[in-house]
Amino acid sequence: MNAITQKKIQSFVTQNAIYIVLVVLIAGIAIYDTNFLSITTLRDILLQSSTRAIIALGAAFVLITGGTDLSAGRVVGLTAVISASLLQDPNYPRRFFPDLPDLPLLVPILIAIAAGLLVGLINGIIVSRFSVPPFIATLGMMVIVYGVNSIYFDMEPNQSQPIGGLRQDFGQLGTGFIGPSGPYSIPYIVIIAIVVSILVWVVFNKTRLGKNMYAIGGNIQAATVSGINVGLNLIIIYAIAGGLYGLGGVLEAARTGGATNNYGNMYELDAIAACVVGGVSTSGGIGTVPGVLAGVLIFGVINYGLTFIGVNPYWQLIIKGLIIVAAVAFDIRKYLAKK
Repeated sequence: MNAITQKKIQSFVTQNAIYIVLVVLIAGIAIYDTNFLSITTLRDILLQSSTRAIIALGAAFVLITGGTDLSAGRVVGLTAVISASLLQDPNYPRRFFPDLPDLPLLVPILIAIAAGLLVGLINGIIVSRFSVPPFIATLGMMVIVYGVNSIYFDMEPNQSQPIGGLRQDFGQLGTGFIGPSGPYSIPYIVIIAIVVSILVWVVFNKTRLGKNMYAIGGNIQAATVSGINVGLNLIIIYAIAGGLYGLGGVLEAARTGGATNNYGNMYELDAIAACVVGGVSTSGGIGTVPGVLAGVLIFGVINYGLTFIGVNPYWQLIIKGLIIVAAVAFDIRKYLAKK
């Protein structure tokens, strides 16, 4: 093998490492159990990964700017509780709001997403206007949001009881599908995730906000000198991220048929891990929508596939941790090589 061919192979592997890992992972599990390669399995993985993909795309906005968002999981929990509390069946005996009239489906969903957007907006203001490091700002917000959600969840007459009895139209959003019943049906939640992914791709690649986002993450001083309003862009980016977490929370409540104040716990770590594994640089300025989705699918395959073949859940955590560390190490090595 000559040097040019070897260099081409190395370049191909480097640029497509995430997709190679995904294929190898699926192939490895399929070799162990051929039943894994079925339409039903693929559908289940996509269904479970859809909300995670939306949340991870929200986290990607922040990570590409060179920041981080630890409040994502708690925002998911808050918006899941808000949407579930406003969309219970009128005949359910333990309604969160006993006298609440039937609201149009879209109204509570928009209220919940707006709550997530508001949290993101506050995060952006704290980071941009008060120069608080994103790690600290969002860590504090994570605690605050959980406290607010817990107070709301503990209101009379609910008193911290799991919220159930959701309306059928809301439940259909998370469990309904297009097409014939069975493995060839396409769940609504997967369609929503695809639409969101396309919209985020457009923002990343075809809008001024996307270009500014990459510029801020690449070199914030250079972005400032070039005339980019860094503060305003960061506020918008964190707000969009919060809105996506809110949508993820709504869909998670619809998919599972209920909500508690502990929903979304540790989702932020899964989202950040999926982004990093999917090629979003921890230093900022680098990241793609297909990469993030591939990262989400890798963890979806790990969670579903290793359970499918009976691997101990604790071993699953070890494998996920090793993948995350390897991805970050690879990212840092590439960063240092460029310098």
